[in-house]
Amino acid sequence: MSVSTGEASSPLRSVGVAVAVAVVGIVVGTALVLGSLTAIQASGVRVTPLGFIVASLVLLQGVAFGGVALGYLRYRGLTRDYLGVRVPSLPEVGAVVVGYVVAIGVAITGAIVVSVAGVQAGSNQAAELGAENPEVLLLLIPASILIIGPGEELLFRGVVQNRLRETFDAVPGIVIASAIFAAIHFVALSGGAGARLVSIVVLFFPSLVFGAVYEFSKNLVVPALVHGIYNATLFTLLYVAIQFGGAQPM
Repeated sequence: MSVSTGEASSPLRSVGVAVAVAVVGIVVGTALVLGSLTAIQASGVRVTPLGFIVASLVLLQGVAFGGVALGYLRYRGLTRDYLGVRVPSLPEVGAVVVGYVVAIGVAITGAIVVSVAGVQAGSNQAAELGAENPEVLLLLIPASILIIGPGEELLFRGVVQNRLRETFDAVPGIVIASAIFAAIHFVALSGGAGARLVSIVVLFFPSLVFGAVYEFSKNLVVPALVHGIYNATLFTLLYVAIQFGGAQPM
């Protein structure tokens, strides 16, 4: 059932607003990160890989995503009820567990398909940095649950998906929101355009899971936990592989 806000909107306008909100979040966050790092370096202070990650987490997922989402709510006169934020009930805890298992399952399946097909996938820049500086991964593991999951879900499910659901039914709303979420990660990947596209396609499927558990629960905490634990698991696996298997990012 679509979210009712008393504001009629065409499908095209709804998608346009959703894309615009996502792009503004990325642009604002990137500007904040680059601006702050430039200022720090101009003062003669060396920015370490760990410092870069901290700045990115706080300014992008925290300040920018959170600020854009809250600014959107304020602009439209909406309250926190629009997002649905509450302590998860027992069924919602079950949705977190199921969502996490399915998300990890589709991610592993995607990695296997990419490997069997012999195509090149883009590399996650944070993973690349973590491979060179494993201590960064030790920060990213808890940050996934505390900052990355909540920040990204606030913007992409709380605002983007909800905005789409004002016009679209559940399935198209989730699919379009997931496509926007996956596509936005183009800037966080390295490699050629084709390799990045492969990674975006793979990421699209876990994103569907995040959107589905939000649709089921109407509680933003649920997809935030699924997303955060999912990311934390991937970073943990990468850390173990680097420390004990000499793995390099793909």
